[in-house]
Amino acid sequence: MIRCFDQVLPHGVTLACRARPGLGADTEALRVLLLHGFPEAAFVWDEVMGLLPPPVSCLAPNLRGYIGSSSPHEVAAYRARHLVADIEALIEDWGAPVDLLVAHDWGGALAWNLAAQRPDLLKRLLIINSPHPATFLRELRHNPAQQAASAYMNFLCRADAAALLAENGHARLWRLFGAAPPWLTPELRARYHAAWTHAEGGLEGALNYYRASPLRPPLGPGDLLHSLDLPDAAVTVNRPTAVLWGELDVALLPGLLDGLQRWVPEMTLQRVPQASHWIVHEQPQTVADTITRLLR
Repeated sequence: MIRCFDQVLPHGVTLACRARPGLGADTEALRVLLLHGFPEAAFVWDEVMGLLPPPVSCLAPNLRGYIGSSSPHEVAAYRARHLVADIEALIEDWGAPVDLLVAHDWGGALAWNLAAQRPDLLKRLLIINSPHPATFLRELRHNPAQQAASAYMNFLCRADAAALLAENGHARLWRLFGAAPPWLTPELRARYHAAWTHAEGGLEGALNYYRASPLRPPLGPGDLLHSLDLPDAAVTVNRPTAVLWGELDVALLPGLLDGLQRWVPEMTLQRVPQASHWIVHEQPQTVADTITRLLR
């Protein structure tokens, strides 16, 4: 059973959370923290959480800027250090370290940074279709195919992006999921619609992740991406890490996996040929089985 509650962090940020069986319900349980991506919310983990064995305690927050959570208006409030600080505080409140940190898409961006900077907060990491910052930087600089696949990021940085995405019943956002995927039930559509139209600011908070990040396709020779420096020491993850990758992802191409072991020395890679970026919805059993295996 999923329990919903608001977690107020010591630095004043509130994260709306979904938990199973409940925060602190079993001190002997293995604890799994799950981070969602764009344009989602914590509800995307419900089916996966339901497939995990009962001794596993799960916590899935709506990230800053998403429905029910604190949604500052300033773009600067969505820089990586602030987003990672939210997750640090959430884990410390729950009781560090978590047994497994699971993260998809933008949640993965936070998780890569957290694992590199605060390895004491987690025992293991599972990344699902989310590029490591070092390989993403490399591909955005040098791979025209990845630049083209990520061109939507510059669109999402536009001041009028939220209004454009809302046109025709959010038609552009629905197209992200493909042509009428079978997993997108009426109930799930209603949850997504609520997440995109919430009173705290709709899509603006989620779009501020893109606006605040320098990791997007360069628009010219003077783009910040060309001078961005990510020292190995700042992005190397020294925790056992599994990467689960849906190979039909049209936005994040396979080149992002090349050379990844340089920055993730304790890495295992599981490619899923028949899954896309939305593998959490498409193959929840695969995701749950991977989590269960990593917790053994």
